[in-house]
Amino acid sequence: MMDLDDLGLKAHNQSRADSHQQAFARLADTLTDAGADVEALLSRIQAFQVAIPSWALGTGGTRFGRFPGGGEPRSLEEKIADVGVLHALNRNSGAISLHIPWDIPTDPAAVRQLASHYGLVFDAVNSNTFQDQPDQAESYKFGSLCHADPVVRAQAVAHNLEVIQHGLALGSQALTVWLADGSSFPGQLNFRKAFARTLESMKEIYAGLPSGWQMFVEYKAFEPNFYSMVVQDWGSALLFTQKLGPQAKVLVDLGHHLPNANIEQIVALLMAEGKLGGFHFNDSKYGDDDLTVGAIKPYQLFLIFCELVYGMQQTGAQPLAWMIDASHNLKDPLEDLLQSVEAMLLAYAQALLVDQAKLEMAREANDVVMAQELLQGAFRTDLRPLLAEARRRAGGAIAPLTAFREAKVRAQLIRERGHKVLATGL
Repeated sequence: MMDLDDLGLKAHNQSRADSHQQAFARLADTLTDAGADVEALLSRIQAFQVAIPSWALGTGGTRFGRFPGGGEPRSLEEKIADVGVLHALNRNSGAISLHIPWDIPTDPAAVRQLASHYGLVFDAVNSNTFQDQPDQAESYKFGSLCHADPVVRAQAVAHNLEVIQHGLALGSQALTVWLADGSSFPGQLNFRKAFARTLESMKEIYAGLPSGWQMFVEYKAFEPNFYSMVVQDWGSALLFTQKLGPQAKVLVDLGHHLPNANIEQIVALLMAEGKLGGFHFNDSKYGDDDLTVGAIKPYQLFLIFCELVYGMQQTGAQPLAWMIDASHNLKDPLEDLLQSVEAMLLAYAQALLVDQAKLEMAREANDVVMAQELLQGAFRTDLRPLLAEARRRAGGAIAPLTAFREAKVRAQLIRERGHKVLATGL
């Protein structure tokens, strides 16, 4: 596995020290003049950790094809090593989220020790009842937790309970449940029975949650079923969690909405109800495109973080799961993840700049112009030198993507693993 010393971070940072310090000093002066606490901002940026999904470390694909770029991780251990590289570069990728059965730890103690070596912890574990596995007795072709056959439902419940046990062994504290259950043709499914059966199945899973754990219910408007999805929107997900109990929360995936949905409003209402459990970050043009975070709609990302920051300030709580959920054909997966984490941090830092007191005064006075000015003023502030300084102080790279390329990480991985290898899982 790649030695993190090979990244050459010290030389990388030294070569950029003068220009970085000049850029940071200018920005710090500007922020201070505007009344911002620069040190507090740096501290919050350093504390922000994003979970990397184990399935995003290999090249994704479409139903038409998959074009691997070489050096993909062949095992869970190699996936952990890849996340370790990301975390060493940006110091904000300190967690990994596993998808079971794609990444079942055969030796949990050894896997946990390896993760600790790279400074990583395990975030939410994800169940999979949207695929049939080779040794599976019953098929999920017509649903899993909602299936008309109680034998199929029992199999899906048992799988989720097994995933919890894997998570326990790794130190995780949350289970994410996403269902492909639904219908593609009118009349195929009894909506009320499907909901009732799913709720009954979820209650069995919920009963198996350990103390201190949370169960995240994820929704999706369409795909793989195109007429109906059992958990099709945030309202249905919220309804399930309300019926299940306080350990059940909603998980929001940015791509799981119809075009032009007001996701920031959804976030605000879920946080107000204490039911926002976490986030899957990505970006999209049309639907669940799973593109790089902030690549298409950076202002929407910023507005979502504004609601997240406001909600956290009001409650003092932070959602358990901040995770990237992306899969694509074109980019080096590690480079894409570096870009995604950077986009999230930038939107988060910009949201922290918003003067909430002034914004609320503008709202109460119906001063629409000033409300817009306050938001867009923060959004248009280039905080990249602030992020670079936070990374530098934490021992990361001033410019992670540049450092990744300078160290020729992908070439090293290809030499070690081979060119024509596919990541396990997807």
